[in-house]
Amino acid sequence: MDSEQIEVKNNPEKNRFEVILGDQIAMVQYMIAGKNIVFTHTEVPPEFEGKGIAGKMARVALDFAKDEGYRVQALCPFIAAYVRRHPEYQTITWGY
Repeated sequence: MDSEQIEVKNNPEKNRFEVILGDQIAMVQYMIAGKNIVFTHTEVPPEFEGKGIAGKMARVALDFAKDEGYRVQALCPFIAAYVRRHPEYQTITWGY
């Protein structure tokens, strides 16, 4: 699976970015409070790990936050690590 072929969709009704993988779902969960967005959890089904899905979801979620003018709090360890590796998101993230 090529990460460019992965389609990440925002599902605001469920407060998550998601990728449909057959009958399973990979997701980045979030909460919005005013102009803040808190990323709380990233989950990828075990059989799909290591295929770039979580990284693609992180990029799409952080681009959304940046485009919408949100300040990001990365409670999720995966999102926090992604921000540390991608300085372009550190200006919108608390704690950097």
